[in-house]
Amino acid sequence: MERTVAVYGAYGHTGRFIVAELLRRGWTPILCGRDAARLEALAERFPGLVWREAALADAASMDRALDGAGAVINASGPFLDTAAPVIEAALRARIHYLDTSAEQRAAFAVYERFGDRAREAGIVAMPSVAFYGALADLLATAALGDWPDADAIDIAVGLDSWHPTRGTRATGERNHGPRWMIEGGALRVLPDPPPLGTQDAVLLTLSEIVAVSRHLRCPEVRSYMNLAPLNDIRDPDTPPPVASDERGRSAQVFVLDVQATRNGNTRRATAQGRDIYAVTAPLIVETLERVWAGQVPGPGAYSAGQVFDPFDFLGALSPDPLSVVVES
Repeated sequence: MERTVAVYGAYGHTGRFIVAELLRRGWTPILCGRDAARLEALAERFPGLVWREAALADAASMDRALDGAGAVINASGPFLDTAAPVIEAALRARIHYLDTSAEQRAAFAVYERFGDRAREAGIVAMPSVAFYGALADLLATAALGDWPDADAIDIAVGLDSWHPTRGTRATGERNHGPRWMIEGGALRVLPDPPPLGTQDAVLLTLSEIVAVSRHLRCPEVRSYMNLAPLNDIRDPDTPPPVASDERGRSAQVFVLDVQATRNGNTRRATAQGRDIYAVTAPLIVETLERVWAGQVPGPGAYSAGQVFDPFDFLGALSPDPLSVVVES
């Protein structure tokens, strides 16, 4: 079990980045998922790694897949379908659970349905440890700094393009529930946005809202995204991402800007980098390292900003794979 982690959905676009990052940091991944042919093909790319087919509806196969692992990373969406079966298997095995979900309700369910059970099982459960979710949560926590609370937090995502993976498209087809924002200090249903094309950005909230709501005191939290990537992702003819460097990253660039205001004062934290799928790998593996080292309060369900010093965590990732600037 020493530094061995099961990666469910290992053959997916993000999953392959995670496997490579785990190997780079000295972990032993177990390649897991629903498609035996794709697992076998991935194992040929990473000689020596074990692969195990596991069906979500087959608890016995899920248990076999996690056998010998000290943690499981779930990189297989839609997480509305995959999170519960994988975390149930993690609870039975009493191993840590992390996932890369951008889906608000999937993340919320990990906290609300499984938080107490994770504590009882002695494990840590952390959803949305990815570009969407953990990164904005860490930046918001850094922006607040020594403030005990904020009047408002605005999160802006800027992408020059968005070539969606198969998993992203499947999640979009599956995830039709209303989105939340934080208004009046509580999770509220996001109002319908105006038609696309009439503005440069749109109010678009993802799992970062759920993460922030776990620990930051702020009555108004909203997230925005520019329209170019949304137009890409809504176009069925937009191709999947294509590698453009030796690390397999696409040419996509991103800016994630968080602004916090309190009593008329403003603080800002900004991250810039390349490829939202690729940057998820160092985010989640850095989190795994810290969970493994016991840098959490104890068993339970947490967001990254809730348990980690954001300056230390983001500093470990800067200047590569992302650069971070915090302005007080």
